[in-house]
Amino acid sequence: MVSSTMFDRTAIAPEQPMQITNVPQQKLTPKPRSTGKRLRWDKGLVLTALCLLGLAADAGKANANEDVELQVGIVQRFGEKPDDELTLEATPGDRLTLRFLAGNLQPQTVSVDKVKLEIAMQPLPEPLLEERVVISVHPNFETAEDYAQEWRAKGIETEVAQPERWQVWAKRDVYNTPLLRRLLLQSLQAKGWKTAHIETQVVEKVPRVSWMANGFRFTRAQLEIVAAGKNTIQVSQGKNKRPSRLFVGPLNIQPNAYGNFTLVNRVGLETYLRGVVPNEIGAAAPTAALEAQAVIARTYALRNLRRFAIDGYQLCADVHCQVYYGLSGATPTTDRAIDSTKGLVLTYNNELVDALYSSTTGGVTAPFSDVWNGEDRPYLIPVVDAVGNIWDLSSNSLASEENFRRFISLEKGFNEERWEMFRWRKEASLTVLTNHLRKYLENRKHPLANLTAIRGMQIVERSPAGRIQKMVVQTDKGNLELSKEEVRSALLPPRSTFFYVEPVKKYNALWGYAFIGGGFGHGVGLSQTGAYKLAELGWSSERILNFYYPGTQLVPLNNSIVFWQNPSAEKK
Repeated sequence: MVSSTMFDRTAIAPEQPMQITNVPQQKLTPKPRSTGKRLRWDKGLVLTALCLLGLAADAGKANANEDVELQVGIVQRFGEKPDDELTLEATPGDRLTLRFLAGNLQPQTVSVDKVKLEIAMQPLPEPLLEERVVISVHPNFETAEDYAQEWRAKGIETEVAQPERWQVWAKRDVYNTPLLRRLLLQSLQAKGWKTAHIETQVVEKVPRVSWMANGFRFTRAQLEIVAAGKNTIQVSQGKNKRPSRLFVGPLNIQPNAYGNFTLVNRVGLETYLRGVVPNEIGAAAPTAALEAQAVIARTYALRNLRRFAIDGYQLCADVHCQVYYGLSGATPTTDRAIDSTKGLVLTYNNELVDALYSSTTGGVTAPFSDVWNGEDRPYLIPVVDAVGNIWDLSSNSLASEENFRRFISLEKGFNEERWEMFRWRKEASLTVLTNHLRKYLENRKHPLANLTAIRGMQIVERSPAGRIQKMVVQTDKGNLELSKEEVRSALLPPRSTFFYVEPVKKYNALWGYAFIGGGFGHGVGLSQTGAYKLAELGWSSERILNFYYPGTQLVPLNNSIVFWQNPSAEKK
């Protein structure tokens, strides 16, 4: 017999959530607390760290002089492979305390110097059918969230997930039977949403976290690890235990939405920044650039706490959020920049800005809607990344292919000009392009995933800031239209969507394409390389921030600031 449930393996072998004495348990979903303030998840998150994070009993926690605790997934898919390993080790002179529920559901603690976490596969009493309805797949959270909100407006409950790429799922606790899931899928496909599909698998074993301590082996689905003395834990991943990184604060092993586990670091915001700033912009950047990065990283973290709601934590530790390596890479220089801006955030109309930034813009920043779906932000507008008057966008729109190619040919006078990714040319054969595109389409269950050859490609629409909005790829199975950031995901060479293409011929036949462009990343908001140059020119961090985010205010964190406002919901 095969039993059926929604795609959530935590339902397979029920365990009560950990209730460890004197250890605060935070939940991402905000709930009204004793302050009497009303939190509206769909309408906006009021900056009351008390309610949002469940950290304290008074609103005084959310101010510039107090630290806010974050939940960061530092290992997101532990147990995805049966031979996964994590080694956690106390620093010299300290010990680790492991906290978990015993078989009688009572809290139990074990003290060790070092522990190796492994995966044990637990057989199920009977096979389990797991299913989820995947409505759409996207290259980034921002676009996935916008699609999820559109479906909610049409009466379909959704949630945003990231099993690999970002996906919009039909909400599992709503569409919780095979019949409901199939009726929904039929409705979606009848409305033309051909890439919607049901992911199904029969599960006979489930992973559990296993470890040895004091001569006994323990197997649990949840575990908390704390370092009693110095509050720091060394984490190594894999059998070769490289790289090893040092994290401050408790670590939690907890189930996620994909049937495996996440190692979550509960860390104070200012300490978190010590692991972000040097790994995002580099410790060698001038002081003003480091300070600008600290403000933006702090603002980004607080605005994006909803990002991993489906998995029970808030932020990841890679480029899908911000690169965070704990104390690894922290330096006195970056620590001073963080401390000198402590508690400062960037706002617009008393709301945290969408603090997006990238490595290199290519000479002009992009508006939000040039890259993602959703409402434009009034402070994320095209800014020519130069101190002098190199180019007038109002009279020379980069929507013109001729103007764009002329702009790309310019190499002097820009803030980013000395950086390798400011201008680039990448070539790829039709074979390489075809293989990469096919894999991209297969992941999305796209009808053209059976293509065998690319015949040609053409950019058909640019924004006034030069970013590709639509690109058509001709294949042997039909034409494929790619939009915005899809272009970077579907095609291997581009480092940004700020490029043009030229055919490359060999032996009088089309061999492939050259991609000629500029910038590295999405190009929205602050340019890290541009900020580096402006700081060298003597600009202050506040002036740098006003250059990339016009009309914004640099203010101390306080209880009146709105974290995030859903613009789509506010319009209804």
